[in-house]
Amino acid sequence: MSPMVNTEDLCDAHEAAQLLGLSHPNSVFGYLRRYPDLPRPVIDLGRNRPSLWLRSELIEWCAQRPRRTRA
Repeated sequence: MSPMVNTEDLCDAHEAAQLLGLSHPNSVFGYLRRYPDLPRPVIDLGRNRPSLWLRSELIEWCAQRPRRTRA
């Protein structure tokens, strides 16, 4: 049986980019390659199709990482 997901907690690449402080949704996929501990999409329908993440997992991941400051 598949796990139950609250659909209110799902976010797309646009919102994931905002949560991660990125300027473009495609950058989220670069982060997936760069950071192996970044939460993976809970729904990934393949190339050129929507991917959805759990917002709470992304927020928690961001909270555990130190913020970078600009010099």
